[in-house]
Amino acid sequence: MTEPIAPHIDPVARPSEYIEFILSMLGDDDAAEVQAATPAALRELMAAAGPNVRTRPAEGEWSPVQLLGHFTDAELVAATRYRWVLAHDRPELIAYDQDLWVDRLGHGDEQPEDLLELFSVLRRANLALWERTPEGDRERYGVHAERGRESFDLLFRTIAGHDRFHVEQLRRTVDAVSA
Repeated sequence: MTEPIAPHIDPVARPSEYIEFILSMLGDDDAAEVQAATPAALRELMAAAGPNVRTRPAEGEWSPVQLLGHFTDAELVAATRYRWVLAHDRPELIAYDQDLWVDRLGHGDEQPEDLLELFSVLRRANLALWERTPEGDRERYGVHAERGRESFDLLFRTIAGHDRFHVEQLRRTVDAVSA
């Protein structure tokens, strides 16, 4: 299980506060630049985890490879949501339970190199989609099952903030399991 986004924010019960927090991690930085830097940061942190890549820092917390699995899941979901929003008019955007995905998809047993490869390919495709999407189309939106109306622009910036939050979590996790 991942650590809470913030101890006082439940992303399902308080979705607007969750989005506000995640976007605060991005600040005024360029979302595409932040996202473009993430694959290298993940590679570096997986290398730093070394033989401890499957070690959980504490009961109920994700190991480094499970965190990497979460990054990959989030990128896969984002890729799907982006394409639904751009290709359809006001599509429903399905929510997912990140803990179930990490646990039931076996991320703790996967090879970090395989997850990094999948994440990197998805990220390149999503960055290319962002670059070729006209500004006006970035305001197209879908309706998230838990958070309501979300534009391509908001989804894209949210993933950048999500990257920042979880890269920092991964750094703390690697430090803890390597100590």
